[in-house]
Amino acid sequence: MALIKFPNRTVNSDVVNPYVNNFFDNIFNDSFISDRLVTRVPAVNIAETDKSFKIELAAPGLQKSDFKINVDKNMITISAEKKEETSENDKLYSKKEFSYTSFTRSFSLPDSVNYGDIEAEYVDGVLQVTVGKKEEAIVAKRLIEVK
Repeated sequence: MALIKFPNRTVNSDVVNPYVNNFFDNIFNDSFISDRLVTRVPAVNIAETDKSFKIELAAPGLQKSDFKINVDKNMITISAEKKEETSENDKLYSKKEFSYTSFTRSFSLPDSVNYGDIEAEYVDGVLQVTVGKKEEAIVAKRLIEVK
């Protein structure tokens, strides 16, 4: 895939009306609008210890039942889906509000992973997935005495 850089402004584009380009640049570069156009995925921390890999995924407002964790070959996929529907009936009208949240994150696993030793826990808005390492991948630490 090649990345092509396009210039921000074309030559002589401000000659016709310099205010038009500034107006549209301000609208499309506004963080309020651009934040709504970008799909949100939760932030992830990945750490390696002597015996395991730890994946921490920030996903507040969800429940344990909203998460789905799949392991396929050397890929671990963490996804969540939450649907909420509330309805209020008041006099002659009905008001309904829908909320739909979903995301999917995938990570490749190294060869040193023990696939039988994967655990997940959801505490205080953070999903913690612990992926154990194989015994031969765990490096034994020892003190070497200098003679």
